[in-house]
Amino acid sequence: MSILDKLFKQNSIGKNNDVKASVMAVLPEQIYESASLELQDIIAPSALKIESKSINLGNKIARTFFIISYPRFLTDNWFSPIINLDKIFDISIFIHPIDTSIILRQFQKKVAEVQSQINMREGKGMVRDPMLDTSYQDLEGLRDSLIQAQEKMFDVGIYITIYADNELELFKVENEIKSMLESKLIYIKPAIFQQEDGFKSVLPINSDLLGIHQKLNSEPLSSVFPFISFDLTMDKGILYGINRHNSSLVIFDRFSLENYNSVTFAKSGSGKSYATKLEILRSLMFDVDVMVIDPEREYEFLAEAVGGRYFNISLSSDHHMNPFDLPIPREDETAEDVLRSNIINLVGLFRLMLGGLTPEEDSMVDRAISETYAIKDITAKSDFSNIEPPLLSDFEMVLGGMDGSDSVIARLAKYTKGSWSTFLNRPSNVDINKKFVVFSVRDMEDELKPVAMYIIMHYIWNAIRKNLKKRLLVIDEAWWMMKSEDTASFLYSIAKRGRKYYLGLSTITQDAADFMKSPYGVPIITNSSIQLLLKQSPTTIDVLQKTFNLTDEEKYLLLESSVGEGIFFAGLKHVAIKIIASYIEDQIITSDPSQILLNKKAKEEAEAGELGK
Repeated sequence: MSILDKLFKQNSIGKNNDVKASVMAVLPEQIYESASLELQDIIAPSALKIESKSINLGNKIARTFFIISYPRFLTDNWFSPIINLDKIFDISIFIHPIDTSIILRQFQKKVAEVQSQINMREGKGMVRDPMLDTSYQDLEGLRDSLIQAQEKMFDVGIYITIYADNELELFKVENEIKSMLESKLIYIKPAIFQQEDGFKSVLPINSDLLGIHQKLNSEPLSSVFPFISFDLTMDKGILYGINRHNSSLVIFDRFSLENYNSVTFAKSGSGKSYATKLEILRSLMFDVDVMVIDPEREYEFLAEAVGGRYFNISLSSDHHMNPFDLPIPREDETAEDVLRSNIINLVGLFRLMLGGLTPEEDSMVDRAISETYAIKDITAKSDFSNIEPPLLSDFEMVLGGMDGSDSVIARLAKYTKGSWSTFLNRPSNVDINKKFVVFSVRDMEDELKPVAMYIIMHYIWNAIRKNLKKRLLVIDEAWWMMKSEDTASFLYSIAKRGRKYYLGLSTITQDAADFMKSPYGVPIITNSSIQLLLKQSPTTIDVLQKTFNLTDEEKYLLLESSVGEGIFFAGLKHVAIKIIASYIEDQIITSDPSQILLNKKAKEEAEAGELGK
């Protein structure tokens, strides 16, 4: 017996004790003198004080309650609000089966009593009592179910122990739980003068010391099933991770929501790219085409592993995308709609490339784009399937014939004649007809990265509009896009319009503060049915707490999470999640430099072995 057990025994409270018990303190001297130290002594609180309605455990106060009454009917998941309550508490549910033959004898006596009362009232000419009639019907129905072995009876005890730092907080938690249960006609009482037995009854030692039971048959008892934390387990979809609350699987299909977009916020090194690559790998197995804009060359090995295409976009790259390309109109679109939309997007691109445009220049550029298409015989009535789109140099030539265009042409020259001309002033030669396509902009100059990402997104958007197919577009390090209003606006337009084309937009960033500063930051979040928050830094947590309406507990969960842990929001539900991959998946998607080097070395050794043969 540990020291704590001895003190409990010496100071235990009986039912006829006074209101308060003496303070029990486990002092280091007592442990030292006893020359005995057990696990119980190590994990026990430094001091205990048992009172009539609570127990002081060191700097915490605990109070145990038991359920004393249930309504006539219990609905499914009635215990769910308590299980998912964002407070610290323990729950024990004790279920003691009752022999059916014994309960049937008790039922026979009870049915006879109720029938006798009904007959007496009828004999006296009294009005029928609905409560007696209902009781008789319920007893008869339950007795039939027991006889037919469709139901069994149980003595059920449900005990709840809540914890708080002070009496006021304890009072608030108690009232919150009471109001939630009483709204369902379920009533609880504190274990007065039995707090010690109540506290021991909720410890995981399987001891029902309170012994306060209510009789329930199988059907209502099943509604007490405790593992009803919010979960996101669907019949279809991909595995995102494990629910940290109840270890259930977080299986979800983003294409089952009102839109298919997602946002991921996490500090550097917290596993955001790992989680994204895992989703990509699993989505590919469900016939989803995936396209990625990769600013750090993290997706190259994944593209190689799944047989995708990897394009390294830079000034010296052989891969080019002509921003003047036009998609073929779909059945529900006209050539005029496509041309107008493309002109608007190009004006935004030139605004970004040229460092802004005055209202006069904006109007001039808009007119020049239309005339540039016109010199190639591209109009609102053209057939876009057999056209040769203009180049940036054609646009420059058109501008040269306009009055007041000198400033625009001077700024445009570096893209048509300077060192940057190799990037933009070329016909498109990029084929994205693969299930997995990655565009890397790591080797692109920082000044050009927003321009490159805009052009890539524009090119992808045009390709997406050609035919309807389930697709996922991943924008990693999206804060690059949020630095400019035009790129952020284009990203937002894709987030809003993507659903029409069966496109899910996945926006990932580690700089939540900069993302939120953009006027399009919050609208992109509100247009994303899925949000994944992984480990956060203290500098950004307050912004996220306000944006996502996080509780203080959720805020601290994000601050203290390990790599690959966080909160997963989908629709109206959210759960604490842990991202888990299989060994093979981990080898493909890892971003750990040491593991990448080992994989690279193993690959080189394998290739050398093949050559040796």
